[in-house]
Amino acid sequence: MLVLTRKLKEAIQIGDDIEITVLAISGDQVKLGINAPKHVEIHRKEIYLAIQAENNAASLASKTSLHELNEQLKNLKGGKQS
Repeated sequence: MLVLTRKLKEAIQIGDDIEITVLAISGDQVKLGINAPKHVEIHRKEIYLAIQAENNAASLASKTSLHELNEQLKNLKGGKQS
């Protein structure tokens, strides 16, 4: 992990396209401004983790649904041949 120290109104540049600026400091809270291209998704960590959990849950539900559908199709094919 890279650790940088910045003062109020100072910035950090990430690559050519992303700039993070310290906008305000109040007690133990820091307000950051992030300037990035629109195609770059930016989320708070807890929101990012929630999105990942939802995507994983949806993926598992899809796999389960496909498995159930496959079993039903096998049963239909088996019933027609008997």
